[in-house]
Amino acid sequence: MTARPAALDRLVAELAEPGGGARVVRGRPAREGRKAAVMILFAGAEDAPADDLHVVIIEKSPHLRSHAGQCAFPGGGVEPQDASSEEAAFREAREEVGLRPETVDLLGVLPPAHVAVTGYDVTPVVGWWRAPHPLEIVDDIEVGAIHQLRVGDLIDPANRLTWRLPMGHRGPAFVVDDLFIWGFTGHLLDGLIALAGWERPWDVRRSQLVPERFWHRAGADTGQ
Repeated sequence: MTARPAALDRLVAELAEPGGGARVVRGRPAREGRKAAVMILFAGAEDAPADDLHVVIIEKSPHLRSHAGQCAFPGGGVEPQDASSEEAAFREAREEVGLRPETVDLLGVLPPAHVAVTGYDVTPVVGWWRAPHPLEIVDDIEVGAIHQLRVGDLIDPANRLTWRLPMGHRGPAFVVDDLFIWGFTGHLLDGLIALAGWERPWDVRRSQLVPERFWHRAGADTGQ
């Protein structure tokens, strides 16, 4: 059995501390909205440094009414048959990208965070992908593409900036190749990278308008 990379040890310890996960979702208290869950999945060899870990990101289908084409973590609404948010995150990841739950070790669960544009209270579930296997688009209505992004590319200061919208909303973003990661997904990545101790100094004053293809529902959709 592959041992968990030591590069994840600090993240695991911080998630186990009271209030640790709350620092990641700061400023987004749950509001009794519909429950949802996402799976944040890290993979890497036992001796892999943080730079060589990978995280699974999907691109939403460009045909969706909400969040079309945006980067996200696998996930969706908690259903009545789900015993917990963790179970919902695993089920959604299986239904969207074919993830086999038995290949994942749970690292921690963050408190639910409110996503204003959808009205969901989303619980982020963090896992280590102990036995990676090929992923595939199972739900092509929801998923347009699957990516396994190198953490080193995400924490590279050259790939970090502050996103902004004309109506004044802003937050942390990551630009890796053709991917523009912002909104709630960018917020979670930013918080987890800091919590894990992987963050490198970057210029928060460097900003960029969110690409117009993501300007959905006029001024209402902030990607949040």
